[in-house]
Amino acid sequence: MPIVVNLDVMMAKRKMSLTELSEKMGITMANLSILKTGKAKAIRLETLDAICRILNCQPGDILEYVE
Repeated sequence: MPIVVNLDVMMAKRKMSLTELSEKMGITMANLSILKTGKAKAIRLETLDAICRILNCQPGDILEYVE
């Protein structure tokens, strides 16, 4: 898939663990891990909004189109 999820990069830049982000977002680590590893087929805008709010970033920092 040409959409790359850079969640792990942003988490590293913000020095935030998967556990911490999961707790702040209120979603399971398993669901967040699926997104982080790029195995997700879709992402809810509500989830993307929460990630951007917590990590203080833009959606383009998380999602990237690569041909």
